[in-house]
Amino acid sequence: MKKKVVLAYSGGLDTSFCCIYLTQDLGYEVHSVIVNTGGFSEEELKGVEERAYKMGVTSHHVVDETENFYNTCVRFLIYGNVLKNNTYPLSVSAERVSQATAIANYAKEIGAEFVAHGSTGAGNDQVRFDMIFNILVPEVKIITPIRDLKLSREEEIEYLKKHGVDMNFEKAKYSINKGIWGTSVGGKETLTSNLGLPEEAWPTQVTASEVKDLVLTFEKGELVAIGDEKYDHPTQAIQALQAIAQPYGIGRDIHIGDTIIGIKGRVGFEAAAPMVIIKAHHTLEKHVLTKWQLSWKDQLSSFYGNWLHEGQFHDPIMRNIEAFLNDTQLNVSGKVFVQLHPYRFQVVGIESNHDLMSNKFGSYGEMNNAWSGEDVKGFSKIFGNQVMIYHKVNAAPQPPQGGANAQ
Repeated sequence: MKKKVVLAYSGGLDTSFCCIYLTQDLGYEVHSVIVNTGGFSEEELKGVEERAYKMGVTSHHVVDETENFYNTCVRFLIYGNVLKNNTYPLSVSAERVSQATAIANYAKEIGAEFVAHGSTGAGNDQVRFDMIFNILVPEVKIITPIRDLKLSREEEIEYLKKHGVDMNFEKAKYSINKGIWGTSVGGKETLTSNLGLPEEAWPTQVTASEVKDLVLTFEKGELVAIGDEKYDHPTQAIQALQAIAQPYGIGRDIHIGDTIIGIKGRVGFEAAAPMVIIKAHHTLEKHVLTKWQLSWKDQLSSFYGNWLHEGQFHDPIMRNIEAFLNDTQLNVSGKVFVQLHPYRFQVVGIESNHDLMSNKFGSYGEMNNAWSGEDVKGFSKIFGNQVMIYHKVNAAPQPPQGGANAQ
């Protein structure tokens, strides 16, 4: 009897190689699974299924994780305004966790002896998939053909051509991963430190040129409406905003970061909706949260994003931080006004019943209504009292003029 292996399958170059190699070279009974996190249309999913069966899989299964991915992960990235290295909205790293979890659950469901994925030996995905499989299905063995054979993309293309696989190999020169929280683009340019991606490498071309004004409505931290259009689930709002903003070329960038395995890595990405949502949400929060709420959110959100990036979604500390983040969103409701331009956007302002910038209490730098000048004099004296005592006791010398190197 053939051994049963569940293959994390996307229909791209790496997983296409794995499909042929596992079925024909190793003789496994391959059950391909594609986990949709919002990046595939019904037509695309059907095309992936057809290719899988042509490559000899025993069965093909689609797991739609879009709403679950949002409910369990994306919404906390929004609550935390998470941008890795102040740049990257964790587009692929977040969805990989969701995909690996779904693959592990499916392997358990059908009683597979093996799971396989198409990660190389040089990136983060290999750690995310391996670790989550080891956590959730430790009895199942892991197969990684691309990593084990140390294959280049050119070698994979040659292998598939020899096996009669017909696909767009020119497009396959770029590794593109699309999900509801953005699309990553990797290619020969991202293997360098100085080259940018050519225009044709970006999945969405820039076609919009007219300035566009949007009103985004948030309820308890979640995007629920764009203009007068309300949505049943935030995933629908994200997809609608993506369709509006992506043609402007908004959210295109190249991220350079530290991989889990200790090397630096570069990846291009386009994430119009995530970038607009995070910046709009953060602006709303700055109006409605106190300074210490904002401060602790920054610290815990940074840890949350970094730990998620490294695949540690199942660490119980993540549930603890999510509980905190969820509690901070109680008053994060209101409208945010955004203006789209080619290659950029601007958050213009907000309206909220919870806005702490209320002129009932004073206008910054202008007029105060809730305190007097004498109140401020007393407060300033008390507020600096301990530091004054420190300097009196220690007679701290004045710092030299002209900087650290002044003589």
